[in-house]
Amino acid sequence: MKILLNLCIILLLGCNSSNKSKNNVQETVLNNGYLIEDVLIETRDGGKISAIICRKKEITEPQTVILQSTIYVRDTGRDLKTIKESVDRGYIGVIAYARGKRLSPNEIWPYENDANDTFDVIHWINEQEWCDGRVGMFGGSYNGFTQWASLKNPHPALKTIVPYVASRPGMGLPMENNIFINPNYEWAFYVGNNKYLDTVAGNDRQRYRNLMFKWWESGAAYKQMDSLDGIPNKWFQRWVSHPSFDEYWQKMAPYKEDFSRIDIPILSIDGYYNDSQNSGLYYLREHYKYNPNAEHYLVIGPYSHFGAQRTGAEEINGYQVDGDALINTNEITYQWFDYIFKNGEKPEKLKDKINYQVMGANEWRSASSIAHMSNRNLKFYLTDQRQKDIYTMSREKPSVSGFLSQTVDFADREIGNNDYYPNPIIREEMDLSNGFNFISEPLESSVMVNGSFLGELDVSINKKDFDFGVTLYEVMPDGRLFHLSYIVGRASYAHDITTRELLEPGQREKIPFSNTHLVSKKISKGSRLLIYVNVNKNAFSELNYGTGKTISEESINDVDGPLKIKWYNDSFVEIPIWKN
Repeated sequence: MKILLNLCIILLLGCNSSNKSKNNVQETVLNNGYLIEDVLIETRDGGKISAIICRKKEITEPQTVILQSTIYVRDTGRDLKTIKESVDRGYIGVIAYARGKRLSPNEIWPYENDANDTFDVIHWINEQEWCDGRVGMFGGSYNGFTQWASLKNPHPALKTIVPYVASRPGMGLPMENNIFINPNYEWAFYVGNNKYLDTVAGNDRQRYRNLMFKWWESGAAYKQMDSLDGIPNKWFQRWVSHPSFDEYWQKMAPYKEDFSRIDIPILSIDGYYNDSQNSGLYYLREHYKYNPNAEHYLVIGPYSHFGAQRTGAEEINGYQVDGDALINTNEITYQWFDYIFKNGEKPEKLKDKINYQVMGANEWRSASSIAHMSNRNLKFYLTDQRQKDIYTMSREKPSVSGFLSQTVDFADREIGNNDYYPNPIIREEMDLSNGFNFISEPLESSVMVNGSFLGELDVSINKKDFDFGVTLYEVMPDGRLFHLSYIVGRASYAHDITTRELLEPGQREKIPFSNTHLVSKKISKGSRLLIYVNVNKNAFSELNYGTGKTISEESINDVDGPLKIKWYNDSFVEIPIWKN
């Protein structure tokens, strides 16, 4: 009862602490041996960051600080519990909230200020007498993003980060491969409506599902979503005004050569079925690209966005995971901190830089890089040769050029194209309603699909742009489909996500793609590989009508007839495998 009372006092002080002055005049509460301090940290540009500090009263020597930087203000005691755990493990715990959240008087703009603000928070921590000059960070999703944001200009006191399923604004959300996807529309209200979290708006799933289909059925421009909702969404409007990966997105986190300056050890944790996986792995790939000697480890397995931040789950989207796949993310995190800060043992899972669970094999493997997860590629051409209701994939390039024709009527809202999301992971049958399926011959021996597949689509269309989807499945010997990986992409950004290049109607165009989701799965002898290709047209993301206008401004009224596309038979995929 006393602990609960003290928690209430802390929250009360936090909600009514208008007497705080610059930087660090603080309210202090003694809670069962913990010193809990509320502070407002002033940034270089005059912003205010609300933070909570937790340390042991009896310890007077400076200690290493474990920092979490987040936009999620949990007023149920969860935040206090997590920083207390850092204290119990021999550190000082600090949680800092994004500008505008909790006690901060500023306006809330997700992503936009975190790079500078997190740097300033680390700088402030480093100046405190209780800090020994070393700071580590951890956390998932937005908290993963803030860790990387702080490394836009690394602070010397930051010695390591442990990001889980880290978001990369502009890369995996609110758009994926330059296609705006719908979940961040509602998320903006959840984190932006008040100083804590608007759980009423955030939990109103029916409102947003109805809105999504209202937009879809109306044919209205994507940017009119909030007009249809009847509630202005300033965050959504800001985002859709930046459809390219331009300076607005680039400045939020390390970009290109920024990665060359990051030389601290890093542990990343991610999941095969994390829907924002391409964000988290973007950081790792770019880090190694610009700093080949980086000490950056990855642990990845069959986890969802939330599962990777916890212990995984015995079942994900209908798939019963191997028992060996279950991990304790929190325990690995503190093992890592002890390894970095206290000369402890390296976490047992870290055999090499890339550590991955092989689905279906009940084992973990390690490699020195993502490229070394595989020892060969299977290259398949997507032919126009029919095998019953589907088409074949061939290891040989077709000797005679051919194509498959598809017509997509944007005015028809009864039919959606491109069912790519892995739910359920195991399907009873393939989608033959539209698009094209291409199947391989049965595999003569067991292999592992290890890594991210890539490919090139050879197409011609009657418009200036289109969005596509490519999904990779294993067709198991019993005929069921196991979802392995996918991509949704925009043709006009296929060569450069920062600059749009429209297609020439009627001309053949090469559309390369590579930003597919990484996976590891044992494929049994007798299984087949299947590629599903389609135009992306559905209620769950922005709709590209192909007029050449800014896509968020296009509506059904701009459409001049259906999209007609030819998929040429020298289109191909390359699937990375490990074969003994």
